[in-house]
Amino acid sequence: MKKHLVIVESPAKTKSISKYLGDDYKVVSSKGHIRDLATRGKFGLGVDIDNHFAPTYVAIKGKKKDIDELKKDVKNSDFVYLATDPDREGEAISWHLYDALGLKDDEYNRIVFNEITKKAVQDSLKNARKIDKDLVNSQEARRILDRIIGFRLSKLIQSKTSGSSAGRVQSVALKLIVDREREITSFKSEEYWTIKALFNELEAELFEYKTDKVKINNEEEANQILDKLKSEYEVIDVSKKETKKQSKLPFTTSTLQQEASSKLGMTPKKTMMIAQKLYEGIELENETVGLISYMRTDSVRFSDEFVGSTFKYIEENYGKNYVGFVKKGKAKDNVQDAHEAIRPTSILRTPMNVKPFLSTDEFKLYRLIYFRALSSLMAPALVNHTTITLNNEDYHFKATGQVITFDGYLKVYGEYETTKENELPDIVVNNKLKAKEVKKEQHFTQPPARYTEATLVKEMDELGIGRPSTYSPTLDRIKSRGYVIIEDKKLVPTEIGFEITDKLQEYFSHLINVKYTKNMESDLDDISEGKKVWYQIVENFYNEFEPSVEKAFDSLEKKEPEKTGEDCPKCGSPLVIRLGKYGQFVACSNYPTCKYIKQEPREEQIICDCPNCDGKIVLKRSRKGKVFYGCNNYPKCKTAFWDQPTGDKCPECGNLLVSKGKKIKCSSCDFIKE
Repeated sequence: MKKHLVIVESPAKTKSISKYLGDDYKVVSSKGHIRDLATRGKFGLGVDIDNHFAPTYVAIKGKKKDIDELKKDVKNSDFVYLATDPDREGEAISWHLYDALGLKDDEYNRIVFNEITKKAVQDSLKNARKIDKDLVNSQEARRILDRIIGFRLSKLIQSKTSGSSAGRVQSVALKLIVDREREITSFKSEEYWTIKALFNELEAELFEYKTDKVKINNEEEANQILDKLKSEYEVIDVSKKETKKQSKLPFTTSTLQQEASSKLGMTPKKTMMIAQKLYEGIELENETVGLISYMRTDSVRFSDEFVGSTFKYIEENYGKNYVGFVKKGKAKDNVQDAHEAIRPTSILRTPMNVKPFLSTDEFKLYRLIYFRALSSLMAPALVNHTTITLNNEDYHFKATGQVITFDGYLKVYGEYETTKENELPDIVVNNKLKAKEVKKEQHFTQPPARYTEATLVKEMDELGIGRPSTYSPTLDRIKSRGYVIIEDKKLVPTEIGFEITDKLQEYFSHLINVKYTKNMESDLDDISEGKKVWYQIVENFYNEFEPSVEKAFDSLEKKEPEKTGEDCPKCGSPLVIRLGKYGQFVACSNYPTCKYIKQEPREEQIICDCPNCDGKIVLKRSRKGKVFYGCNNYPKCKTAFWDQPTGDKCPECGNLLVSKGKKIKCSSCDFIKE
């Protein structure tokens, strides 16, 4: 009897989803994307420019076997459910599966679930639908735009600068970093002074003279004020006010990356890798279940079901006065509200309950997500603020203090927020106080801070550049290309980063900027809602973009490669430093007439003794840059491993053991070291 076939993206999801659906279903994985644009046609763009940019798709390298296996699975099933991720990219992958596997409309349904739990997966079958072509068109337009910009600008950059690539979002993010660095460089620090009066139980700072705000520019002005002050200060005002300190909204992709960076020291890349695992499923004592909802989102809403269960949990565990309300986030452009904010899939799965089943980092991130979601539905904290104003010869000093009278949401989120308490003494108006000390302090205005990875993500999010799924890959790209380096956890542009930004702004300032990129995101949103035609957006962009590219190719001077001071041993021409796919190398300047490349002697990283000769196993790289481990007596000895040998021998067959992830296994037989 044939089964229903369910196709998901990630192999990690198949185990848990199979358990939820039972024996009538077979769950398989596409292992992510199966197809991409071809690299043929004009400029290798893979689209027919003269026919509304009609795309040509081909199987991604290494994916043909997976597609053939999926076709067999389809043939042996009676119905197909496409269950890829619940976003535009996931919708596009479902369409590629539909098209590549030759499915007919009466043979499939599209299902989506925001969390991998039994109820969510089973409910998705009741709400099955067909593929949303508007969402697919939006993602297709994004991919084609990125291909056009990436291919055309990257070729320009490679031929005219020391850089290797450019991109629609990448180049705008780099410009933000470069602009900030120039702002810091041109910043002129200004001197200013403050005056504080210290009493037994409080400290007050000078803030105004009569009704005018005080600004002290130098020490001379500070001394003039000090000379006028008397020893006694009169209390002229005491104001007390209770305020509510509201909890923060639940996590979006952007805010999760920011908070995990500042509170846990995790990079955006690491945060998303761990979040992905928590979403896909963790093996608990009696079940395999996704611990958090889908982690690529810019929505701050919760389902009514989660809100209800959380309110009940708060009342039962903390008391009725701790129950809060559902907060609405400030309306933002480009928000995709198709799914929820990031939250635990069950408020009853507390961090301590699941701790035994998680790694240290998984526990830290889950705990942060859990308490952020829980606290967002708790009552605000109540804070009593006291302000005391003192007068001395018409110079007014202010002391402030605050005391938390009800902890509210801070009961669970207090460790992630700094809330200083400073209780002021009971003082009434007309009291006279004598200062123990009056001190002046010199200060200097500071330039704006360099971006960290977290603050750049925040800036991109607030400016509407890119989508939740693009933040981390964009950062990785500008770092791996050598456009920025990390210094003291800050992003610092390199010489190449400055060069590329300046060249792009010279010819593409009308396109490579925040406003244009944000408007493009709005156009993509309109496509996803069926308000605009995807190929018209692409055509309009291309007609504006391509003339600028051609002008830049004609006008930009090619940067001459840097000479090394040596001559080519083959033809006598100067040797120069060139930039290749795998970094810098030294070659003849007379290329292509002379194709000499200098082979730099590299210090071998010895791993262990070779098991088949008297040589050593050393770290090597293939022609495509992939790391492997081979004998240094090659080609006489061709011993090689893809996984790193440990130097120890297998107790069963005598061959070398290798390290693969967290496992130690034999390079030859099935032995795995416990």
